Amino acid sequence: MQKPNIEYPAAGPNRYFDHLFDCEAVKILPGEYYATREDTLIVTVLGSCISVCLYDLERKIGGMNHFLLPNDNGHGTGILTDSARYGVYAMELLINELLKLGARRHFLEAKVFGGGNMLSGLTVQNIGERNAEFVLEYLRMEQIPVIAADLLDIYPRKVYFFPDSGLVKVRKIKTMHNSTIMDRESEYRLRIKNLPRGGDVELFGD
Repeated sequence: MQKPNIEYPAAGPNRYFDHLFDCEAVKILPGEYYATREDTLIVTVLGSCISVCLYDLERKIGGMNHFLLPNDNGHGTGILTDSARYGVYAMELLINELLKLGARRHFLEAKVFGGGNMLSGLTVQNIGERNAEFVLEYLRMEQIPVIAADLLDIYPRKVYFFPDSGLVKVRKIKTMHNSTIMDRESEYRLRIKNLPRGGDVELFGD
């Protein structure tokens, strides 16, 4: 199976102590993902990007990704478009990592977030909408139930995911003091803009 030629960060996770929740935490950035069976909070900040929190509640294994579909010049929004191959791959990476840790495919549940209207200057369908449509269609086809969702709107979100319990807390950022969120996503969008077309991506089962 040929995969998209996508480079993911080689550095280890960005660990820190979260004083708000008084626990160890990992922060993920655009293009990253993290899965664990430890009692570790996973945090990210979303604008137009999407994060999927996946977990096997009984085995207390969970993970989160953070991705954005490359611009396909408006050629559809389904999971079979060229740009959607990136999203499928981002989902595959997270699911496969969860399975390696002992999660069971048919016990996975999802909570999905993001897709805000954050990036200006786009002439095609709002990229946040495209990302939201993609992830909901992907999860439906993969028969992974979506337990909760907070998608679209115009605000960035800070997402706190507790993988051992499946609990997610979301804070909408209605006042931005700098452009860090948009700068990160714009840089990330440029990085994935020229991904090669073609190649097959398998939707995997057990």
